[in-house]
Amino acid sequence: MLTIDALTKRFGPKTAVDAVSIQVDKPAMIGIIGRSGAGKSTFLRMLNRLTDASAGRILFEGEEVTRLSGRARRAWQSRCAMIFQQFNLVPRMDVVSNVLHGTLNRQPSLATMFNLYPQADIHRAIEILDRLGIVEEAPKRAEALSGGQQQRVAIARALMQDPAVILADEPIASLDPMNAQVVMQSLRRIHEEDGRLVIANLHTLDTARRYCDRVIGMRDGRVVFDGTPAQLTAGVARDIYGAGADFSEAATSTALETLDRSARQRVPA
Repeated sequence: MLTIDALTKRFGPKTAVDAVSIQVDKPAMIGIIGRSGAGKSTFLRMLNRLTDASAGRILFEGEEVTRLSGRARRAWQSRCAMIFQQFNLVPRMDVVSNVLHGTLNRQPSLATMFNLYPQADIHRAIEILDRLGIVEEAPKRAEALSGGQQQRVAIARALMQDPAVILADEPIASLDPMNAQVVMQSLRRIHEEDGRLVIANLHTLDTARRYCDRVIGMRDGRVVFDGTPAQLTAGVARDIYGAGADFSEAATSTALETLDRSARQRVPA
């Protein structure tokens, strides 16, 4: 399905992503973990073609993504949706219009200028918001929503593209634990119910272990771990994050239990 072959990105003398090779045979929920500066965000931006690779190849279902340009590149970016840490919504625009922005690549320029969309797209946007549990927020301005709600709007916008791949760059880094759980559950359901490939950069070991089928660990631009959550031991975590990191099994279990208790006691905003 997805082949990444020796993908490399250099910024002057610095190598941000260093000859990364990954094979994905079928849709999965994949978490990428690592310290800040490990190259995770640059890696996702290359997959989406927001950033060009310095070397290496990306192939999706046999098509070489790294060679695409112009309209073909924009078509790939529709098939490979991106979700950002800071949501990237239009704050003063209503929620439905923000979601409908997921169709911009296939709408005439004049129609988008005047915020004119087909009724079928409007109905689909409402259905997606309903699926994500925020349909009642549809007429509100995006800036009036909580962080967790705004991130679900960003996910809805990505789904409007009907992508084969969803990339999420630190989607819960700015959220409280309860909203983080709601967002991760939403991404997990999208993978399971729609059969989409989801690749998410995650800032906590626990989140990757809880929601992902496969975990990739990056350090200094290189892949240093690629396996199942069960294989992500404390020793492996130290290889990813550094020898001084404390990632004992007890600490991991405690964090998960705390999140579970929070989920039972609170209702998502």
